[in-house]
Amino acid sequence: MLKRWNLRVWPSRLLLRYLVVAALFVFFVTNYTAWDHIALLPARLSARGPHPIQKLMADAVARHEELLAKRSYDLETAAARYRERRGRHPPPGFDRWFQATVDHDAILVEDYFDRIYKDLAPFWGLDREVLVNRANTWDWVVRVRNGIANGDGNTTDRVPWLQLWTKLVDEFAVHLPDVDMPINYMDEPRLLVPHDEIAKLVEKEQKTRAMPPPNRVTSKYIGLAGVDASHNRPYRARWYGTKNAYWNLAVAACGPDTPAYGVKAVKDFSAPAEMPHDWQPDYAYHGFIQNWTASMDPCLQPHLRQLHGSFIEPLSLSTTKELIPLFGGSKLMLNNEILIPGAMYLTDDEFYSGGESHGPEWSQKRNGLVWRGDASGGRSRNTTWHHFQRHRLIDMLNHTTVSRMEARRMRAKTFELPSPSIYHSSRRAWGRVGSWLREFADVGFVHLCPPNECDFLPQFFAETPSKPMSEQYEYKFLPDADGNSFSARFRGFMRSTSLPLKATIYAEWHDDRLIPWLHFAPLDNTFQDLYAVLEYLGDNDGPGDRAAAFMAQQGQEWAERVLRREDMKLYVWRLLLEWARLCDENRDTLGYVADLL
Repeated sequence: MLKRWNLRVWPSRLLLRYLVVAALFVFFVTNYTAWDHIALLPARLSARGPHPIQKLMADAVARHEELLAKRSYDLETAAARYRERRGRHPPPGFDRWFQATVDHDAILVEDYFDRIYKDLAPFWGLDREVLVNRANTWDWVVRVRNGIANGDGNTTDRVPWLQLWTKLVDEFAVHLPDVDMPINYMDEPRLLVPHDEIAKLVEKEQKTRAMPPPNRVTSKYIGLAGVDASHNRPYRARWYGTKNAYWNLAVAACGPDTPAYGVKAVKDFSAPAEMPHDWQPDYAYHGFIQNWTASMDPCLQPHLRQLHGSFIEPLSLSTTKELIPLFGGSKLMLNNEILIPGAMYLTDDEFYSGGESHGPEWSQKRNGLVWRGDASGGRSRNTTWHHFQRHRLIDMLNHTTVSRMEARRMRAKTFELPSPSIYHSSRRAWGRVGSWLREFADVGFVHLCPPNECDFLPQFFAETPSKPMSEQYEYKFLPDADGNSFSARFRGFMRSTSLPLKATIYAEWHDDRLIPWLHFAPLDNTFQDLYAVLEYLGDNDGPGDRAAAFMAQQGQEWAERVLRREDMKLYVWRLLLEWARLCDENRDTLGYVADLL
């Protein structure tokens, strides 16, 4: 079953069970032609049996169903599952928050909120007074006082992030205690606490987990009046700037048992980008991403230090090794920010959202791929640009570049052709990848860099006219790669009728509720799997095409269930209930226990 019927209105559990079985039967009968490619039809790229993507899709469906089986429909079940998974009572206000999930017809699965608890865990190990003072005196803060949210901070000549986040919080502020949400106003994440320190703080958090008897639990927040009255000076951490190699700062947050631990930053980037040899990582299945979380983790991939602009030279850099409270839209797996939905996911700007035009039906789309964007991802220099992720993606999809490589049996500065020993491709064997891309891919940079900053790039890339997202949705495939941080167009891509192909090292708030190979197609950050994924899914009218159509449909429908503004509101609402408790003097005894009384 790939969709859930809303059956809360039926009083009988037995009747509910019969209806679910009936719904399953109807679904598989009516969707057989959309489903059979996963389990039954053979692949065309390999004579060795079903294509690996078929297995990965079947596993994704099973994982999705496993999670949906844990959906909560009533307050008592939701509270019980909270206690089971978190080891604490829910925070005060949990009952009103749950009612809002019902009012918005939200899909409530406790696992979908795991990110909140991973992010907050180390902060439980800090002194409460230190925590609230640092949050209260930050430069940009969404403040909730007496049920009203206000943005505090100078936003002159800055992007409207503070205003967008404040507007979201104000939609439910009446149900919040007083709380401060300090926000990161940079594209790049800023907190990189060494691994050993975080491990100690997380261990402290685990020791604080407890569920006091209901008669010892209080639901009254003390609030922040004392903090407001103290007029503390802003706390100034030690910040590391652009003179520091970001990789060396980042790798200190990796565990001692990871491949990247102790690996130093590359000093000379003038050589061509080096692809990992014999690329068959543990997180892939026959060369295709199987463990999405691991594929995003730089600690498992030291080669990313010279294959991603974030580690080569970020456009801006101001990071600290201290754990200070900071909320932001994305971060690396090893950063310590507290994630909230990216501000640009909250805008109506069609550049990011694509508007309400989601594209034609799959059968009416052009069987091809389109990408437009800035040549971002780091500060381009003559000796480094060819190591950046977006430049590699565009070069790999440029038919002229690839045809030249095939004809001359040479490599490009940005990439090497994938090994034919991993991916069995007739186009690769006969040197026809370039000619195929000529018809299949429409990609280009709309902007290379500010004036006089990269005069060396025009000899490699020509600026291409922009294409509105509504026109991009006329293509079947939409690759998405990191810019200076996460790509703010991903939510728009998910809501379209096209299939997003996603490569990233940045974690976001929604990661726990999206399933790769069911809701989108994942790509490795090296893009070594790019051609193989496209050759299978772009097999027009074949099993791969039906697999792609299936994912595109499931992804769009799921995005309209779990990536709505209402879902972002509910996520931040619950996060701020937890954060307010963590910042309260009575945090160890605060909780919701009405269901136990």
